[in-house]
Amino acid sequence: MARLFGTDGVRGVANSELTPELAFALGKAGATVLGEEHERPVFVIGKDTRVSGDMLEDAMAAGILSVGGDVLKAGVIPTPAVAYLVRHYQADAGVVISASHNPFEYNGIKFFNGNGFKLDDSIEDKIEAKIEEGWEDQAGPSGSGLGRSKEIEEDAEQAYCDYLRSTVDLDLTGMKIVLDCANGASFRTSPDVYQSLGADVITIGADPDGVNINDGVGSTHPEKLMEKVKETGADLGLAFDGDADRLIAVDDLGRVVDGDKTICILANMLKQQGALEQNIVTATVMSNLGFHKYLGKIGADVEVTKVGDRYVLESMLKTGSVIGGEQSGHIIFLKDSTTGDGCLSSLKLMTAVKQSGKKLSELSDEIRLYPQVLVNAKIPNENKTKAMEDPEIRELIEKTEKDFEDNGRVLIRPSGTEPLVRVMLEGDDTEELRRVAEGIADLMEKKFGDQ
Repeated sequence: MARLFGTDGVRGVANSELTPELAFALGKAGATVLGEEHERPVFVIGKDTRVSGDMLEDAMAAGILSVGGDVLKAGVIPTPAVAYLVRHYQADAGVVISASHNPFEYNGIKFFNGNGFKLDDSIEDKIEAKIEEGWEDQAGPSGSGLGRSKEIEEDAEQAYCDYLRSTVDLDLTGMKIVLDCANGASFRTSPDVYQSLGADVITIGADPDGVNINDGVGSTHPEKLMEKVKETGADLGLAFDGDADRLIAVDDLGRVVDGDKTICILANMLKQQGALEQNIVTATVMSNLGFHKYLGKIGADVEVTKVGDRYVLESMLKTGSVIGGEQSGHIIFLKDSTTGDGCLSSLKLMTAVKQSGKKLSELSDEIRLYPQVLVNAKIPNENKTKAMEDPEIRELIEKTEKDFEDNGRVLIRPSGTEPLVRVMLEGDDTEELRRVAEGIADLMEKKFGDQ
């Protein structure tokens, strides 16, 4: 059996790969494993707006209840809200039913522990082992031994919004802000928070119907937000993804401000406040060369990790870094949250804008990001290592690294989930970058691609 848990939970096409039977088994196994430490484990369950969410939520809850666990159903709510609510309700675990930025037909199941952090691999392994055992002939509790379920949607939403407001001291009166909620989990919470802080809020992507999540809107599709900011003369725009753990901003000129630039702006704010603890900012290997140069200029160190917010968090916990994240907009403020939170990140960005007295476009222009070209070489999984170790390919990569060493960067990495090797180059000339990147990818495919 292939490992169920990937780097961000269990994912697949709903009712095909991620079935209600599997959701039931995950609930039952999860409650059984946690029940070894807690006699009657309590789970907070949240979901995004996908049509399959109800089916998987009920199946997951049934599995938990069948072995004596209790369930608090938080309804449609962002992923980071569940991480917070686990602590708020003093629950033993949290479950998020979401496939983040993926199309609506996909869904996923992700666990948090009682402290609001994603489960350790060792606990996930125990849950998988339980599922592999098979429970067809195992009798569960009956009568008063069964678990109970409670709907807490309205209370949970209010508690989360109150928490977000508590993380900042902001008055947004007089500011016009466009929010793109991706027709996802934050379609109520984010407008609520911003309106309560006095902002003139315009929303797009805030009318979910179960199938339009991430459909041409949200952090992975900022084009409509860019147009809306320019059309309305807004001060800026803020886009979240389907489960609202990412933020991509749009400045007053309608230009995208990605995760790298946002982290730079926020790190500089923390530096000026004397709050950049350990003087470390955490980022992945995909962070832009300009990101590193800007942070070096303000006197901050960068700790680099593998791609994935899980690895960013692991590093932050080890080094004491208080801010870290990715280009994609996953940003973690470890003093305030145990995971990436798009709305929280946006509130911190608004704080930086207000305190600076500048427009977001002015803050953004202080950071020069280098053009970045990414080309995917289609390489079967079994050939990835061979491709990376091939002498001819290594010689070409080393020559490219030497050519770009003064004002550019070369990053070649196999995908962790797809039959691809990603060839990423940064420098000044986009056309040259693409030509060189395609040359490396073509050589890889010629020697090790599907014949």
